[in-house]
Amino acid sequence: MQSAADQMDRINREAWRAPGNVAWFATLEGWTDAGERIATERVAAEFAGQPILDIGVGAGRTTPLLRAISEDYTAIDYTPELVEACRRKYPDVRVAQGDARDLSRFADGSFALVVFSFNGIDAVSPEDRMQVLREAARVLRPGGVLLVSTHNQSGPGHGERFHLGISFSRNPFRLAVRTLRALLKAPRTISNYRRYSRLNQRGDGFSIMNAAAHNHGIVIHYITIEKQCEQLVEAGFAADPEIYGELDGRLVHPGEDVSRYMWFHFIARKPAGGAKAAVTGAAG
Repeated sequence: MQSAADQMDRINREAWRAPGNVAWFATLEGWTDAGERIATERVAAEFAGQPILDIGVGAGRTTPLLRAISEDYTAIDYTPELVEACRRKYPDVRVAQGDARDLSRFADGSFALVVFSFNGIDAVSPEDRMQVLREAARVLRPGGVLLVSTHNQSGPGHGERFHLGISFSRNPFRLAVRTLRALLKAPRTISNYRRYSRLNQRGDGFSIMNAAAHNHGIVIHYITIEKQCEQLVEAGFAADPEIYGELDGRLVHPGEDVSRYMWFHFIARKPAGGAKAAVTGAAG
């Protein structure tokens, strides 16, 4: 019998590999939100021309955004279909199938900037999440930065109730088409919700929840700002990351009311002295 972590991994991989979702990812361009744009621009000048690793590249949405910072760019994704989609769009880019939990193909200190966007880290279990953070810290140079986004446990997206995914439109024809499509997918949506909601759990500062996206076809990790800061320190990053809300790109801090934000973008720096310096700084 599969563990909850293995089930979560299987469910999310199947969702990303579905032909309709691969096609959707291939249409995405530009920033996901104001927070992503501001956080990326915040580090762009510092890492201009330096080696970048783009984890979870998908079909290549982030590729032109990060190559504008540096042509020394490498991308990976654990979904072979998305890797192929990215290669078709950007045949001159170094992109390979690879898992964020195992970056052993890269030597220690290989990159100045590591990016894991679009809340990709939320697709794995809490234990695997820590492995992702440790691997990111390992492949970063001292003083390098991890730019990572993650869902907010305190936000409006946490614990989504069941819905068929019909988005409103003032255009009656468009609304009718959307309604028909949702009804055709309803049996699968209902089945997904019933099966995958069984994996819902709450822990110390985090939750695992079936999300409504992709016809309730994914299981996602949500986390508090405080818990994410704690995990970053444990993985070897400094204790004072910069955190930007997705809604407006505002700099936010632990302890304040962040209930209106769906997710956050963290700028986490590996101390110049390495992981030992991060632990010492946190203790101080």
